[in-house]
Amino acid sequence: MSAEAEVLVANQAFYDAFSAGDVAAMDALWARQAAVVCLHPGWEILRGRDTVMASWKAILESPGHPRVQPVGAQAFVYGAAALVACYERLQGGLLAATNVFVHEDGRWRLVSHQAGPAPAPSAPEPADQGTRLH
Repeated sequence: MSAEAEVLVANQAFYDAFSAGDVAAMDALWARQAAVVCLHPGWEILRGRDTVMASWKAILESPGHPRVQPVGAQAFVYGAAALVACYERLQGGLLAATNVFVHEDGRWRLVSHQAGPAPAPSAPEPADQGTRLH
């Protein structure tokens, strides 16, 4: 499997954990050695693994937490780091998101998630695909 495909699998695992409200799966996806940050829509920047994981626990354990579907995910791999740009489809609308991964302990782990309101794409949403940039 290509690095891009591996990153897209990790990205899908993030959204699967999010939609399922699975705190343990979400915890397993985030880096343990690299510094992490997260910016939920409308929140201030969260820094540090403990703070980021506490935010996910609160979101995922809340009644009616959002179900999120990634759309048009595209991976960009830069050696041991990668990012995924995608849209997030929620019941109430569309967000744009970037998820940044590092290759840590033999797997791709999140170091950053940022999502915010987005207008509808001006072009049709691309199919999920990976791209390697050199």
